[in-house]
Amino acid sequence: MRTHRRTHRRSARVEYLLSDDAESAGRARKLTSRFLSRPDRRTAGLDAEHIGDAALIVSELVTNATRHGGSCRLRLHVSDTQLTVEVYDGSPGPPRVRPLTTWGESGRGLAMVRCLAQRFDIDPVDGGGNRVRAVLALGPA
Repeated sequence: MRTHRRTHRRSARVEYLLSDDAESAGRARKLTSRFLSRPDRRTAGLDAEHIGDAALIVSELVTNATRHGGSCRLRLHVSDTQLTVEVYDGSPGPPRVRPLTTWGESGRGLAMVRCLAQRFDIDPVDGGGNRVRAVLALGPA
């Protein structure tokens, strides 16, 4: 007789609505760090480096969303294997990923996010706006 051992996957998600003011990116960073630093998240393979990367990604995506599309929604989903960051905005056009340059003073945020994330995509949303998603792998490197 064969027995099957069930594995229990843990996951948690949260969503925040953010206004279109300059403080939203900082607020989003703090909310993200607080959500990911909870003791039950530590067992999901999250460490300080993952939390720092996630906070940077959130900051860049929320800054772009509020600058170009007004208020935005931030969704975080963490499981045993990955952390997904999604930002929804009301921008009429898709964000553009520009190449990193030495002298550029802006426009580097999405390129940095793309470098940090295992997966990165931008999709239009029905009714207008965009969903920008970055996925970070968790666990041993």
